[in-house]
Formats: sequence, C-alpha cells, structure tokens
Amino acid sequence: MKPSFGAAILVVGTLLSTLSAVPAQALDARTLDAQAIDAGCTVTAPAQRGVEERRLADPRSADLVTRGGLAGFTARFPAALCSVRTVREAEELVDAWGTALWESAVNRAQGRRPGGDLALGDDRPLYWARLAMVDQLNGWQPQFAVDTTALRARFEDASRGLKENEFSSAAGLKRIFVSGFDPFGLDGDLRTANPSGSAALSLNGRRVTLDDGSAAEIRAVMLPVRYGDFDRGIVERAYGPRLAAGPRAADRITSISQGYPGLFTVEEWAGRARAADPYPDNTGALSGGTYQHPVVAPGMGPGPEFIRTTLPGAALEQATQTPYPVLVNTEVTEIPAGQSAPVDRADGPTPGSRAVAGGGGSYLSNEVAYRSNRLRQELRPDLPGGHLHTPVLTGLPYDRTQLTGPVFEQNEAAITAEVLVLLKAGWRGNG
Repeated sequence: MKPSFGAAILVVGTLLSTLSAVPAQALDARTLDAQAIDAGCTVTAPAQRGVEERRLADPRSADLVTRGGLAGFTARFPAALCSVRTVREAEELVDAWGTALWESAVNRAQGRRPGGDLALGDDRPLYWARLAMVDQLNGWQPQFAVDTTALRARFEDASRGLKENEFSSAAGLKRIFVSGFDPFGLDGDLRTANPSGSAALSLNGRRVTLDDGSAAEIRAVMLPVRYGDFDRGIVERAYGPRLAAGPRAADRITSISQGYPGLFTVEEWAGRARAADPYPDNTGALSGGTYQHPVVAPGMGPGPEFIRTTLPGAALEQATQTPYPVLVNTEVTEIPAGQSAPVDRADGPTPGSRAVAGGGGSYLSNEVAYRSNRLRQELRPDLPGGHLHTPVLTGLPYDRTQLTGPVFEQNEAAITAEVLVLLKAGWRGNG
C-alpha cells in the first residue's frame, strides 16, 4: 500500500532537520526507494536530456554532490516523488524539497551543517544536486497527469532561495538583498565554480554591523545562467517582493556576478540590450544579439537605454582595496544617436544613444543589473542599487580529476569576505 502524503511530508520534515546535522547515510529509514513506495511509479533517465542535464554523465558532477554532503537529496528524491498521488501533493513536495535543498546548502556554507570534505563555501554541490534532481523530476512517470514543466519551475525557485527566504520584520534592522549566479562555462571546465554563488550561500540570512554602526540582515538568491529563465521573469520574481513597500522591504539591492581577473568592479551603468553572441548560456542558447545588432530581451519592461547605479561607488572604493582592488567602472558600449556602428566609451553613454553593453558587458550579468534596477526605478527610485562584479575565481588544480585545492578554496573565501566588506560599506547618509 502506498503511504499517505502526510507521511511523505514527514519525510521532508525529517530531511529539513536531519540533513542539517548528520551525514546522508544516517537519514531516517522511512526514505525508501521508489519501488518500495509505489511499484506503479518509475523515475527513469529521460529519453531526451537538455544540454545542462547531459553534463551529469560526467561522474565528477556526482562527486561534487557527494563531497558537498548533498547526496542524500539525490538518493531519496525519486522515492519522495513516488509517494504523491495528486497534482497538489506534487506541488507541495517540490516546494518542500527545493526549500530543503537551499537551506541545507546555506547551512553548510555557514558551518551549521557538516557533510563532505569540500570547503564550506563551495557553491558547486548545490548546482549539481539541483540539476540531478531536475533530471529525476523530468524522468518521473506517475500514475496521474502532471505538468512537469510547471513543477520544475516551482522546484527551481524554491531551491534558489526565491521562496520562504524573507527578511525579518524586526524594527531598526536594515535589509540588504543580493543575488548570485550558478557556475557557467562548464564545457570549458566542469569543475568551474562561481564566487557570486558562494557569496550568496555564505551570506544569506547573516546579521552584520554596517559601517554606520547599525545592524543589517542580508538575504540572497541564486540565479541561473539561462536566457529562458530571464525571459520568464525570474529576476522580477526575485527582486519584486523585496522592493515592494512594507516592513520586510530591502534598503539596498546589489546583484553580484563574476567579472574580471584580479579586481572587483562596481558597474556604473547597466544597458538594456543583449549582445553577447556567440557566447552561449548554460543550455547552449544564444541571446540573439551581437554588438553590431543588439536586441532587447523578451519580457523586459519599459525603461531607458542605460540605468545608472545608485550604489555609493566612491565609498565602496574607499572601503577596501585588499586583497583585490575595487574600481568604479564607467565604461559602456553604445550606438550613438544617428549612427549605426557601436562605439566604446570610457565615461558613460551620450544622449539619445542605443545601448549595446553596460560596464558589465551584454550578457546576463548586465541584464540582471538592468532588470533589477529598472524595477527599482519603478518601485523604489530612491533606493541604493546596482551591480558588483567579483574577480574571476582561480586556483583549481591543473589535474582535472582534482575537484578542489587550497589556492582555489583560499581565493573563494577571500572573495566572499571582500563582498561582505563592500555590502557593509557606504551606509552613512543612506538611511
């Protein structure tokens, strides 16, 4: 007999508590395999996999999950899927498991959850565990009709911190909202990490003291490196609730991504265009725009060609220059009014020009800056907001069978520490 859905939710509750304290092999015995729960339900390898999911065939992806202490999720998710009997139960389950995965990754990054031998702040186990669970969801064949695409979207949002990840309403507390990104460029090196993702995990929920002596809370989300998710409004879903007026609203927003070798940049300008082709996203998709022919992304709300940051750039430069220098970047690429060819400018855009690239380029780093600050201008125009590029994370061993190394781990930790210094800086006179 199939267990009740209440029992399945109890298993998720067990995951939420025990995965924060014990290794995967010590989980509650009620997390059975799929055959033991429902002989009529199967979770098989999907007949067709996307570009991202096909990378799971590399055994190093599973090694990163195991060594990050998250293998309990991928081992037990098929059984959980086969415990549900209705669409509503399936929706509740993917919400719960996605939230549990996010919270477990955050807890591990902040030292509250032991498991695995990778550095605590390593962002890669979350990425590969999420992707493996999406692959399992795609291969789920229940005995009732489900909209797998919709369930996958719910799971993605929950496992990226977009659900049940609200600010405290405590009086006198300032609130800083940030976003990081998944690893990208994985066809070049599957071991690639993203320091902005590490920072998001390491800082989510942290209480800190700002440079004006006041207390603040940081909340973070992790964004995919996929044009399609941006087209479907993931940036607006992430930032919108934090920009809406109310006791839990953000007091500053900062999108964060990996940028240039050896330095941090505060991007002065974000451009409205996509123009990154032929560089693909993590699914192999292209933006449809080039420097010669930039395009505006689907779903982009109305706004100017360029949006200027309201972050206190000079104060951030003064806050720290070590171990990495910090620079306010005023460069843009534009097509000047009345012209047809792109022009690089070191001092920002000229009146009437068309955007090609902001200081952060014309890829998704620039787009998250534009989308989030377009929304800020619409909802909270006086709010400080902008984009921070981290240094490129280096230090992986030349031997690609080695997933980590001391230099890599030291660099990742140093970048996160400097991100925190920058988030705490420049609050004098900022409310």
